[in-house]
Amino acid sequence: MKAIILAAGKGTRMGSLTHDLPKPMLMVKGKPILEWIILGLHQEAKVEHFCIVVGYKAEKIQEYFKEGQFLGIKIDYRFQKKQDGTGKAPLVAKDLISNEPFFLSYGDILLGDRREYGRMVRAYKGDGLVGLTDGNDLSKGGAVFISSDGQIIDIIEKPQDPALSKGAFYNAGIYLISPKIFDFMENLSLSPRGEYELTDALRMFSQHGKLYGFLIAGSCVDVRDPQTLGSLNS
Repeated sequence: MKAIILAAGKGTRMGSLTHDLPKPMLMVKGKPILEWIILGLHQEAKVEHFCIVVGYKAEKIQEYFKEGQFLGIKIDYRFQKKQDGTGKAPLVAKDLISNEPFFLSYGDILLGDRREYGRMVRAYKGDGLVGLTDGNDLSKGGAVFISSDGQIIDIIEKPQDPALSKGAFYNAGIYLISPKIFDFMENLSLSPRGEYELTDALRMFSQHGKLYGFLIAGSCVDVRDPQTLGSLNS
């Protein structure tokens, strides 16, 4: 199995912590955030081939992980030359993905129980799974609406009106999905905030295919700011 990890952004909310490092290389319990993600996917979901999409301070990631030999995996790198959102970023790795489902993850999402990656593999159905959590602030991410059988019926990016997100789950930023998603990424338009949004591609896919929600058990942490990083290391 293969995985694409999005690690091109600077992580501006981290302030001076990302002056010399990309956010996925910040340390949590003695390892970079990105290494914890890779270890979880490799050990629990049997992912052997990773593509890391890099951009800001790419050399820091490449120098640390190299080609992945020390972890017993294979790593390729692809560059996101323009920081215009995550919606089209996975397209730079399209050539490495076959016709099989693959994992797609943001490079700053940590699972409290890494066995959830394996559960996603076993639960796979339709055209893919979107990892979900509950109890998060939906205004900081994607609000995902599902039907009674778990099928995704709508996704709203960072809704500011609580009425718009009633009954929704939080988009965790971890996906096990069909390569068909690339077709919808290629047809994206810029969002009102001037970026290509991954949630827009997922919404289009859900309207033309069958995506299902996967409720992640245990904690799922978006390491978005220094406070969150500090709590993980305390």
